[in-house]
Amino acid sequence: MENSEWNCVLDEKDLIEGKMKLVRVQGTPVLLIKQQGQFFAIDNRCPHLGCGLSGGSLDGFWVVCPCHDWRFDLETGLCEEGPGFELVMYKLKIEAGKIWIRIEE
Repeated sequence: MENSEWNCVLDEKDLIEGKMKLVRVQGTPVLLIKQQGQFFAIDNRCPHLGCGLSGGSLDGFWVVCPCHDWRFDLETGLCEEGPGFELVMYKLKIEAGKIWIRIEE
């Protein structure tokens, strides 16, 4: 079953370039990232061990897991160290200065 509802989660101005912001969308922890003018919405849980990626760091277009330093590409979701591990990425849009996320089941 697909949930096609868009959820307003944040004012665009509140997401700072090069920083990560954790929000909840329908009970799901979503990590918002603005990097070089591009916006990303990913599941906050590392697909390897389930660690909270919000405790990690950014390295260009890579998010680095705080538990084991694995790097995930924000543009593709792919893991540099562990083939087969991939970020859950959510659809994002910006309208009227607001960031909207859609969680699909």
